[in-house]
Parts: sequence; structure tokens; C-alpha cells
Amino acid sequence: MAAKAPKYVHGGTKEYGPASLANCACESPRDGRKAVGVDPGLKAANQNRLRRIEGQIRGLQKMVEEDRYCADIITQVASVQEALRGVARNLMKNHLHHCAAKALQSGKKHETEAMYDELLELIYTHLR
Repeated sequence: MAAKAPKYVHGGTKEYGPASLANCACESPRDGRKAVGVDPGLKAANQNRLRRIEGQIRGLQKMVEEDRYCADIITQVASVQEALRGVARNLMKNHLHHCAAKALQSGKKHETEAMYDELLELIYTHLR
């Protein structure tokens, strides 16, 4: 019986570590994986959103500390979750415009397949 080939994912294989097969704009040989194609406006927007979310989290902590009504706390938790999903959508948009586009346009089958695998993995596990 033939050995099953390792599943390739962006950033390496699940079995063999960090060597990436995808030719991604997010990768830097010196520093490992680091985004280099980040839109400055998108970065600033994400930082602002994350600061607001941080404030929401502090508000949630205070609500729990003060024994606020459970339904009100749950409503605020849902608000934080939606705000985090917004950050993830922005990051996905940037990833598609820079990293994925570069890998998919590379013309190299293994890079293209690695990027498809990575995108599907992100969608299935994190962006539902």
C-alpha cells in the first residue's frame, strides 16, 4: 500500500513543519511569516476596531462583576463576536488581494493548490 502524501497547507505541511509551498507576499525569509502587503488604511481600521473591542471586553468584565442581567451580557458578547468577525473579514480581504492573488497567479501548480487548501481551511474553521 502506498504511503499517503502529506496534506499541504500554506506555511508548510501539517506533518512536516513551517516550510511553505505557497509563494505568498506574507512571507519573509528573515522573520518567518509576516505580512508585507498590508494596506495602511486597512491596518489602521483594524487597529481602531480592536481597540473598541478591547473596550467592549472591559465593559463585559464590569457587567459580570456587577451581576448584570444575563440576557444583557449575552447580547454584548454577541456584539463583540460580530466585531471580531469584522476584523477577520478585513484580514481575509487583504489576504485575498495580496497573498492569495500572488500564489494563484504564480502559475505553479503546487503553490496554487497550497493556497486553495489554506483558503478552504480558513473558511471552514474560522470564517463561518
